[in-house]
Amino acid sequence: MGALLGLTFGVGVVMVWQGWTGSGTSTASRNPSGGVLARLDELIAEAGLEAVSGRQVLLSGAGLGLVTGLTFLTVSRTVPVALAFAVFGAYAPVALVRLRARARQRELRDLWPDAVDNLASAVRAGLSLPEALTQLGTRGPEPLRLTFQRFGEDYRATGRFADCLDALKRRLADPTGDRIVESLRIARDVGGSDLGRLLRTLSAFLREDARTRSELEARQSWVVNAARLAVAAPWILLALLSMRSVSVEAFNAPAGWLVLAGGGGLCVAAYRLMMRVGRLPREERVLR
Repeated sequence: MGALLGLTFGVGVVMVWQGWTGSGTSTASRNPSGGVLARLDELIAEAGLEAVSGRQVLLSGAGLGLVTGLTFLTVSRTVPVALAFAVFGAYAPVALVRLRARARQRELRDLWPDAVDNLASAVRAGLSLPEALTQLGTRGPEPLRLTFQRFGEDYRATGRFADCLDALKRRLADPTGDRIVESLRIARDVGGSDLGRLLRTLSAFLREDARTRSELEARQSWVVNAARLAVAAPWILLALLSMRSVSVEAFNAPAGWLVLAGGGGLCVAAYRLMMRVGRLPREERVLR
């Protein structure tokens, strides 16, 4: 039993070390869409967690998985049950980041129409594009103000509008924000008098899209909640049963290992299928 726990801990340390090595970092810098750390860093940016890095999430997952596994091993004295809940504990930080990223995307989807309206009003009042973006730091929606305040600080410090737009796009990490930034970049480079009309049209489109997606998500929320409840119920029952080691001793046998492995695989497959059916397509960042 001790050897098995040591092997599990060693595998976790190796995975963390591989994520920490420079090869993964260089790959991520060359190809932003590849590599575990690169995808995790992108997810953290979408969640708006600036003080957290992908390595920290991996380390916290490894530590939480180890603590959870040891706790269930002490309580249940059943190795496969402890390993199963150690996997859940290791994945918990990533799941929390994903949850935060989805919540932030929904929040921004409701805020962008007002932000674009403020931007259109500033342009119509005769402000330049950098000034119009900077004033969103004081007049824009509250959750977006800090990001645009930093844009104003960057522009006052460097005067490079294109570089400041790139930094703004990285901080926003949002598909709608990407479209707005690129529209402003083109307007700055090409010029023209249709920017105000473009922003007003974009605001109306964003408001209609947010309303439609909110209605669809409300109608399909029961499918998502049912999928989560169906997956969580057997593992909650197993956690309660593990409080009495006699109730789960059978899982120490080879058949018990197969039952837990098969049950876990079926839960993952069924959950992913149900979420694919019940959740709306996620908008991708094609202009990052």
